[in-house]
Amino acid sequence: MEPKYNPKAIEVKWQKYWAESGLFKVTEDPDKEKYYLLEMFPYPSGKIHMGHVRNYTIGDVVGRYKRMRGFNVLHPMGWDAFGMPAENAAIDNNTHPAKWTYENIDAMRAQLKKLGFSYDWDREIATCTPEYYRWEQWLFLKMAENGMAYRKESFVNWCETCQTVLANEQVEQGLCWRCGETVRQKKLWQWFFRITDYADDLLVHCDQLPGWPDKVTLMQKNWIGKSFGAEIRFAIENSDEAITVFTTRPDTLFGATFMCLAPEHPLVTELAGGTDQESTVAEFVERIALQDRSAKALEGYEKEGVFTGAYCVNPASGRRMPIYTANFALMEYGTGAVMSVPAHDQRDFDFAKKYGLEIVVVVSPGGKA
Repeated sequence: MEPKYNPKAIEVKWQKYWAESGLFKVTEDPDKEKYYLLEMFPYPSGKIHMGHVRNYTIGDVVGRYKRMRGFNVLHPMGWDAFGMPAENAAIDNNTHPAKWTYENIDAMRAQLKKLGFSYDWDREIATCTPEYYRWEQWLFLKMAENGMAYRKESFVNWCETCQTVLANEQVEQGLCWRCGETVRQKKLWQWFFRITDYADDLLVHCDQLPGWPDKVTLMQKNWIGKSFGAEIRFAIENSDEAITVFTTRPDTLFGATFMCLAPEHPLVTELAGGTDQESTVAEFVERIALQDRSAKALEGYEKEGVFTGAYCVNPASGRRMPIYTANFALMEYGTGAVMSVPAHDQRDFDFAKKYGLEIVVVVSPGGKA
């Protein structure tokens, strides 16, 4: 035995043997229980980093363990190689996207092979190849035909420099994680999947996942976000229009004293137009458009808003309610409008105290004030 571990000798020897013997090649075998192991596909940015190594090492350990337990393990690798990131990288490097992407795939594949992971490389795919994305297109068309895919306008995190939409996690302190430029809210026509049709099935099966920690299943349920409530219409003063709100507490309707609209709500600029509040509202909307609008980020913001100059009418009490636009109202939750009940909601209470708005108590738990 060698006195010192020599990876260049030992690992090259055994990896060569694994490849030549087809040790990790998998075929159908009815005598073995099947086990499908898939980690996320890496984006071919050029080099493997330690985050990749950590993630794929964990998967490789699971794959080897299952093989030793007698399972027929399918452990493929592929490349998340489609879309704006590849095009932007190609532009930055003055290279055709295909050349840039495939060269990176070659480099990263060689690195993964050096790590000795137990992939069946015959199963390798790249999402930028027509052989792969033709099936994505086919599936999308089937979903569109059955009403599962639809278009609507919605606000997104937009990076003007990268010319792309960013997930909330890709916005760091209001800046694009890739280029460091300011991210703003932009309204775009987008495609959506009607996942809400499956909300009940998803919720039921959260409790049937074997071995999942309670904390994780609770996060999944919160992400699905099913709420029970009612829609209530508030007529806008001197207008034929009304504001529709979704609330899980219609029993507090008599305590609603003001209305808050998301800054992105289409009624905000319409209501403020031609009033003394027009410029103030426009400045507020523009400033909020540059903020991170994720629910998590909003938790840390001071609650603030401005009066639009318009009023609506509480359908239960007849109370004249001022309409504000507020940073804590989210367009993607409910209808983008919040029936504010300051006596029975901490956020609404803080906002009402800050702006001197009326507070009316309508629920008294246990007969106590």
